[in-house]
Amino acid sequence: MTAKTLLVELGTEELPPKALSKLALSFRDNFAALIDNANISHGDILWFATPRRMAVKIINLDEQQPDTPVEKKGPSVKAAFNSDGTPNNVGLKWAQSNGISIDKADRISTPKGEWLVYRTVEHGAKTVSLIPGFVQEALSKLPVPKLMHWGSSNVLFVRPVHTLTMLFGSDVIPGEILGLQSGRTIKGHRYMGTPEFDLSSADEYPELLECKGMVIADYNRRKEMITAAIKSEADKIGGIADMDPDLIDEVTSLVEYPVLLTARFEEKFLKVPAEALVHTMKGDQKYFPVYRDGKLLPNFIFISNIQSLHPELVIAGNERVVRPRLSDAEFFFNTDKKQSLFSRFDSLKSVTYQKQLGSLAEKSEIVAELAAKIAQIIGANQANAKRAGILSKCDLVTNMVTEFTDTQGIMGMHYARIDGEPEEVAQALSDQYLPRFSGDELPNNPVSQALSIAEKVTTLTGIFGVNMIPKGDKDPYGLRRASIGLIRIAVEKSLNFDIKELVEYATELFGSKLTNPNTVNDVVDYVLARFKSFYQDMGVGTDVIQSVLSRRITNLLDFDKRIKAVQEFKNIPESNSLAEANKRVGNILSKAGTVSAFKTELMVNDEERTLSAAIDKVSTDVNSLFDKGDYKDALTHLSQIKKPVDDFFEKVMVNDENPEIRQNRLALLKRLSELFTHIADISLLQK
Repeated sequence: MTAKTLLVELGTEELPPKALSKLALSFRDNFAALIDNANISHGDILWFATPRRMAVKIINLDEQQPDTPVEKKGPSVKAAFNSDGTPNNVGLKWAQSNGISIDKADRISTPKGEWLVYRTVEHGAKTVSLIPGFVQEALSKLPVPKLMHWGSSNVLFVRPVHTLTMLFGSDVIPGEILGLQSGRTIKGHRYMGTPEFDLSSADEYPELLECKGMVIADYNRRKEMITAAIKSEADKIGGIADMDPDLIDEVTSLVEYPVLLTARFEEKFLKVPAEALVHTMKGDQKYFPVYRDGKLLPNFIFISNIQSLHPELVIAGNERVVRPRLSDAEFFFNTDKKQSLFSRFDSLKSVTYQKQLGSLAEKSEIVAELAAKIAQIIGANQANAKRAGILSKCDLVTNMVTEFTDTQGIMGMHYARIDGEPEEVAQALSDQYLPRFSGDELPNNPVSQALSIAEKVTTLTGIFGVNMIPKGDKDPYGLRRASIGLIRIAVEKSLNFDIKELVEYATELFGSKLTNPNTVNDVVDYVLARFKSFYQDMGVGTDVIQSVLSRRITNLLDFDKRIKAVQEFKNIPESNSLAEANKRVGNILSKAGTVSAFKTELMVNDEERTLSAAIDKVSTDVNSLFDKGDYKDALTHLSQIKKPVDDFFEKVMVNDENPEIRQNRLALLKRLSELFTHIADISLLQK
């Protein structure tokens, strides 16, 4: 078959920058899946995305689907023909439905007799006839949360669409999509190059677009250009740029022809905490700050979408734009310093945290008490932990945080230092929100850890306590993030605390504000349920996780130790046999009802005596290991009991006719079960 290059480009108004690459990749993947499902042979599938276009280019796409052999089985020969061999209505109607005379049908022999079959070849469709439908379907599956329409049209899309280009080789593929007829016209850069021109062939894309239209359509190439240029420019001024990956992606999605420029701001602004300056530069202006030896320089790098004949004017314009924002930050900072952080606590009394739970001041008091208790448990300074709890939300009513909300906690830290608060108190105010996202750093100093745990437990307890349990994707109070944060802090920082005890204490502190009588269990179950995704991300099997979850261990660090022990136990040869034995024991005991106390004098078989002796010996060895939390060695010791267990089940009848002997054997199995299920439910492990 002949193969050609296919190009599909949708020209739009500016697409959402934070969603651009996701939309373009989805378009590529959706379209590629349709091509593959149609069994059309092709070469590389390329994708392109700029603020004003999405495109897919397929190299060496066949002109036609391959022909497909078709075999349609009909009725049996016996059912299709009369006894004299003439076709009856059954046979004739089947043949007619396939457009053939019955004598043209083939026959196949099967163990059940001879059957009619119609064999033919379905000719593949022309590729160009399929493309418009594929484009329409691929676009309809884009992850667009909100569609819009424009003008008088009822067409809906993420942004208004102005051009549709579908070329197969040098031929235009006719079709209408999103209210536009396909053509060969594409638009260039909004401000540079040729504003609009025609492509002679799909092969000219994207090179002609760059040469004539001043648009670099390849998203990854633009991104690489921007990254390399920022690094090179930062090197020139002796610094290191803040190469925030999300910001680089956003800037890549904002420009069609990136031009790097460097500007400055007055050094007086460096007296303001760097985080506030960086927030406005990155968040509001999409600038890249530059550091030297960890300190912010009075320079910033930015990417322009135009190649100006007078770049100095573009630089001056950006310096002029950012100056008022930096001046605001300076004013807010200087104004805030006139009042201590603690003096703002009373203002929190008029700020509602949650209608039923009261004000931010009330929440802070609960956090403070809980932080002090946690500090006692983990060996942190209780007074400092309590002080950090009281101050934890005071920066929310400062001018700086009111204006630059992302600086919460960070500004609290700076203001606490200015007020002369202990350093670990100041640091805790910033660290209380850690981890902010997956993979984020954790609080390091003990007071920070106590405050961070207290903040998360207070939030979970309060919100569950008023029955605002997260549903589906809705989690306005960030309870999933808080739960994973608790797990990470406990596990990665080896902090030994019981989540149930902390929730019980938080429940007492909230008092009558909570209306959910099952608050403690609901919160504990919710946090423990997060272990599943936490460990699955590490490659731990669901069966291992479930085996420990079944024990409802509420000490998060202890839970982790058990997971690691069971994971290792599962890899030893004896684990499968012992898991099956425990499953069998569980089934027997579940049907037995109440089990009497075990009595050595009622044993009559050597195998049950051997098993009892093995349980006695192993119990002596593992009990001290249980107490120390050394579950790995405990399970290794328990694996030694495999042979006595196997021999018992092979040669001993548990349901003996003598009720006393039967009860005693059940009691022996109960001892065995208790030994193994102390750590996890081993019976849940799978091969």
